[in-house]
Amino acid sequence: MNAGVIGIGRYTPEHILTNHDLEKKMDTSDEWIRTRTGIEERRIASEEVNTSHMAVAAAKHAIEQAGIDPQEIGLILVATVTPDQPFPSVACTLQEELGASKAAAMDVSAACAGFIYGMVTAKQFIENNVYKYVLVVGVEKLSKIVDWEDRNTAVLFGDGAGAVILGEVGDGAGILSFELGADGTGRKHLYQDDYIFMNGREVFKFAVRQMGESSMNVLNKAGLTKEDVDLLIPHQANIRIMESARERLELPPEKMSYTIQKYGNTSAASIPISIVEELEAGKIKDGDLLVLVGFGGGLTWGAIALRWGR
Repeated sequence: MNAGVIGIGRYTPEHILTNHDLEKKMDTSDEWIRTRTGIEERRIASEEVNTSHMAVAAAKHAIEQAGIDPQEIGLILVATVTPDQPFPSVACTLQEELGASKAAAMDVSAACAGFIYGMVTAKQFIENNVYKYVLVVGVEKLSKIVDWEDRNTAVLFGDGAGAVILGEVGDGAGILSFELGADGTGRKHLYQDDYIFMNGREVFKFAVRQMGESSMNVLNKAGLTKEDVDLLIPHQANIRIMESARERLELPPEKMSYTIQKYGNTSAASIPISIVEELEAGKIKDGDLLVLVGFGGGLTWGAIALRWGR
């Protein structure tokens, strides 16, 4: 039995905060932000919109596309570092709102690698015949933990949600291989106290190395080569980090997903949001090999080789 994506959805807030808007609030410029990060704008949720609201919206789209009843979901996993409150989990709120009363529910805290961690966890339950369907959501309201006086971090982050339903897929499709990892000695480089703190130099060095290594590792585990890759979908953290991963795989620019310019860094939500963007643009077809790779605070990392299709 192979576990794969049978439904996907996303939600992004309506309000757009551009680089030019930020120029009016702090000592920065559109040119400075774009050249260093690749970001042009990001979505910001209103005060009335919580993390769980965005998660519900994305999950409903995924459930509808999968064509299943919420009562069939066996487990809900929500990857987030910005829950509505410390407890109960966003996953439990989601269970109630979706009417998925038969599902177990928990949140996953692996920062920007959280969606990969959730996907890999779901795979185990499905392929061991514990649950038929698992809902995995990556969602963040990072705007509520950003220090808007700190131009080094305030320009980076946005809000949003992406969700997938995982279930059994046909031979050759689904999650072919994965890698998860963590290095707790690097936790001092990226963390939240009152606000997000990031040692940009150290995180950059770690991410440039790990994104490329993890991408190659999952290809090797699946018995594939970089020539087999149809689309690289990295965590949308920084254009220079993303480009280094693409160059490691020797892929042309058209074989990498770029959504950072529209949404900024949405942490656990960035990879599923990017998948939906590429599906809507017609860049993902059944049978395509996708490499999903991310890194985050912890420090954590994860990658998946995914054959698209049901």
